[in-house]
Amino acid sequence: MSSYPKRTAVLASAAALAGSAVLLAAPAAHATVVNVNYKCQTPIGPKSAVSPIDIKGVKSGSGYKITMSWQKGVSSSPVELGKGAVNPSAVIKVGGADSGTLNVTGAANQAAIPANTPIKINDLSGTYTPEKSGKVTFTAGTLTIKALGTTTTCTPANNPGPSLTLDVTVAGGGSGGSGSSSSGGTSTDSGGTLPKTGPEDSFVALGTLGGTVLLAGAAGTLWLTRRNQTVRR
Repeated sequence: MSSYPKRTAVLASAAALAGSAVLLAAPAAHATVVNVNYKCQTPIGPKSAVSPIDIKGVKSGSGYKITMSWQKGVSSSPVELGKGAVNPSAVIKVGGADSGTLNVTGAANQAAIPANTPIKINDLSGTYTPEKSGKVTFTAGTLTIKALGTTTTCTPANNPGPSLTLDVTVAGGGSGGSGSSSSGGTSTDSGGTLPKTGPEDSFVALGTLGGTVLLAGAAGTLWLTRRNQTVRR
């Protein structure tokens, strides 16, 4: 019976180490709020406004849901814009290990916007699927606002830096080609076998082995107890 607490402690330690390994293997992400100086071409002439831009990335299925937020309004209208009149969209520049652009869209305004008031843009989002492994950056690009049959285009004029950096891995662990990212920035095993590609898997295997040994020991003890009882009878 004295070996039972020891085996329990070993199993608990293996599980704790496995959990730590998984946390260490999580993808690195760095986000920062960047001031973007938008130069807007509007139906009534050029306008400009500076707005802090925040971009966040959350794992979603085989890709990442990227959300772009404006902390201040940009541009304005000489007339009131009724509910649902403003339809924004934007482009996010993808750089670093990967390249290209990501289109993000969002809901129209939920409330009327008074005349000559900065237009507050709702959060815009889109799904990014990695095609190359490594650190990928996301930088604010062109903002387009459609309202009352007109189109306003706002372009960053101050060459802003990235608002988000994600450390991603292409599905299957490859470094290029098309594909989708897997949860946690590491390849996902879809079969029934235990992967053996990293230290965290070794710890999981150790925990599983410890559990098996523990169950086998308990079963052996129970069998011996029953056998001894039978002999005494």
